[in-house]
Amino acid sequence: MKRSEIKRRPLADTVLTSLEAETKEYRELDGSSLYFRVKADGGKSWQLRYKKPSGTWAWLGLGGYPEVSGELARSKAADLRKTISDGIDPLEQKRAAKIAIETAKSRTFRAAANDWLQAKVDKGLADSTLSKIRTYLDKDILPALGDKPLDEITRTDCAALQASIEARAAHNVAEKCRTWVNQIFGRAIGLGLTENDPASRLRDIAAPAPKTQQHPHLLEPELPEFLRALKTTTSRLTAKTAAWLCIWTASRPGMVRLAEWKEIDLNASTWTTPADKMKMRRDHVAPLPRQAIDALRELHQLTGRNRWLFPGVGPKNPTISENTINKVFAGIGYKGRLVGHGTRHTASTLLRENGWPKDHIEAQLAHKEEGISGIYNKAQYLEQRTTMMQWYADHLDKLAAGNVMQGQFGKVV
Repeated sequence: MKRSEIKRRPLADTVLTSLEAETKEYRELDGSSLYFRVKADGGKSWQLRYKKPSGTWAWLGLGGYPEVSGELARSKAADLRKTISDGIDPLEQKRAAKIAIETAKSRTFRAAANDWLQAKVDKGLADSTLSKIRTYLDKDILPALGDKPLDEITRTDCAALQASIEARAAHNVAEKCRTWVNQIFGRAIGLGLTENDPASRLRDIAAPAPKTQQHPHLLEPELPEFLRALKTTTSRLTAKTAAWLCIWTASRPGMVRLAEWKEIDLNASTWTTPADKMKMRRDHVAPLPRQAIDALRELHQLTGRNRWLFPGVGPKNPTISENTINKVFAGIGYKGRLVGHGTRHTASTLLRENGWPKDHIEAQLAHKEEGISGIYNKAQYLEQRTTMMQWYADHLDKLAAGNVMQGQFGKVV
């Protein structure tokens, strides 16, 4: 239907449906400043023409057709005319409502949490730590608090979040999440987004965590039999070498499985792990005893062209899994008796029993040294640790060969 054929107003439904588009968009009056707009591409919608309090004329869209029928458009227009007669500009009212919605969104816990996390990124927090935070934000914190306005979150909400994590016996996670939520509210208060601080004092109601249990580990009298069994393991070369590297360097299994060839200097007999992989957030240099160098040279023939020392199987597994080293130990009969992390406790205990200085052992274990020296001294006691860890590897060989009399003799260094 052409608009020249319109006979009456308001426009009938059959007219609204059949009106044809023209080369340029046009508007047809329905009545009382309500217009029906037809665009060149055939799109149809409703518009109200009104005079603003300033005296200028403006158009206000009321919605597309047929979603907004003629009857509904006329009802909307009648309500808006009442608003306009009260001296209110509906366009400004709409803009103010949009701003209010956007402001409300910026004051949700989710927005505050994302801003807080970005601040952590900007400060250069280790990728591993950022990943852990992101995981528990998405898994626990945001599902509970994310969409709530900061001002409406109560102490009960925060306590319920803490209790839900404790209920699965994840007490360390509960403690971290409690700290992070507290920091998020602290930053939001500092930015003027809220005065609400419901996350304080949660520590007072935290469930007591069970006493920390040591990782399964071996003491010196148990080592000879274990070492002889490990030498006969049928595990593949990558898994076997990873297990031995844990033992020879007292390194965390996570550091071992993510080790890269660019970090290894076979000539200098050192392994330098960059700060972004380290809990202490600084580079760590570990000496490699002769036994480790020999094993790594053999491994290099197999994986030397790869980025990783210990590549995994398949595209979804760039490195060996977290359980690979434990499976090596389990495969020789030590399931439940020794895990990868337990080799650090074994090394620490044996070295102390044989009189090696605590500071040298702590440095080898990559435990953070307090103060300025702990920040900058990435190779602390390297010369002494080189001697110590070569002694340790040699001592393990002697234990495996049965050439050590069991006992504590208090080594003097």
